[in-house]
Amino acid sequence: MLYWQRIPGNTGCIARTCAASAVGLHLVEPLGFQVDDTKLKRAGLDYWPYVVVKVHGSWGEFRDYFSQQTGEKRLLAFTKRGATVHSVSAFI
Repeated sequence: MLYWQRIPGNTGCIARTCAASAVGLHLVEPLGFQVDDTKLKRAGLDYWPYVVVKVHGSWGEFRDYFSQQTGEKRLLAFTKRGATVHSVSAFI
């Protein structure tokens, strides 16, 4: 899940990782680009057919969607502005 993503190239690279990991890509608006952006498509290369992308209109919408999913789940959040090292996980 990417929240308030502004760089289409980074999103495309993450989409490749999602394809390789067989996990869906959730984008939470507002986005700093259109989902059909050329840079986004280029960075995702030929992996787009293997990525399930869902765009959520807001953080609340994503949270509702996530809470309704069945089975074991966890949400890990990362930011470049955090004070905790990324290898130390906190459960939300």
